[in-house]
Amino acid sequence: MNITSSSVAIITGASSGIGKSLALQLSAKGVSVVLVARRTELLNELVDQIRSNNGTALAITADVSVKSDAEMVVKKTLETFKTVDILINNAGRGNRASVEDTTQEMLDSIFGVNVYSLWYMTAAVLPTMKANRRGHIMNVASVAGKTGYPFNSAYVAAKHACVGFTSSLRTELVETGVEATVVCPAGVTTDWGAVTDGGPISDIFRGGIMKAKTIAQERGVELPPLTGMISPDEAAEIMIRGIEAGNVSDIFTHQGSHEQSVQLATDRASFEQKLLPLYLGMQQTYWGE
Repeated sequence: MNITSSSVAIITGASSGIGKSLALQLSAKGVSVVLVARRTELLNELVDQIRSNNGTALAITADVSVKSDAEMVVKKTLETFKTVDILINNAGRGNRASVEDTTQEMLDSIFGVNVYSLWYMTAAVLPTMKANRRGHIMNVASVAGKTGYPFNSAYVAAKHACVGFTSSLRTELVETGVEATVVCPAGVTTDWGAVTDGGPISDIFRGGIMKAKTIAQERGVELPPLTGMISPDEAAEIMIRGIEAGNVSDIFTHQGSHEQSVQLATDRASFEQKLLPLYLGMQQTYWGE
């Protein structure tokens, strides 16, 4: 779809990371951006930054895992801008826990923000988008929505749900003028891995990668194929190009991650064997071995 100065975009999880980069880049194109997150102070700072560059922004403090909050966000957007053209469901959070250590509270939290919010926000914007016969809904999943990683199974399951939700949504929206896309980033240089429920999952990955080198050497196997990190700005640029391109089902932000997803779909066991040193290293890190 064409992104113009008359476009209106809602971005959840907008106070930092990819969401913040999306807000800055879209507003630079003249888009009126509605910034949604729980951290009011950071939202207001971002609004000031956008307005200082002659952009148009509205901050709404909300928890989109709560249905009434999500509906309130869309209501305020329509009251202010009369329409909504783009919804980017970017809000999300990870977890750090083995399956047996995962609590009910953790499950509720992770599925609330990563899964339930998709329904709440999408259901609220669809009547307007369908009436306009125009719109784009972009859901931010992860490469963890295509494969599994140890010690964050709640997050992995939630991101698989995000991929499935988007796939189903696309089938409901055929020939309505409304499009849906899922984004599957790998590592992005944000604070995401440091603020996961149950402690920093980044520590487990970092320790696993370090130990994997020794494990691979001891076993005489190759090091696991790992993708590099990209910046939030780079991820946001790729996502915006996807919206502009139109009719894009899955977006992979990192080189090689699409090919890995294809291998996973055709031979998961073979792919998992390649990552065995990483999985073992993460086991040792988590259990303190």
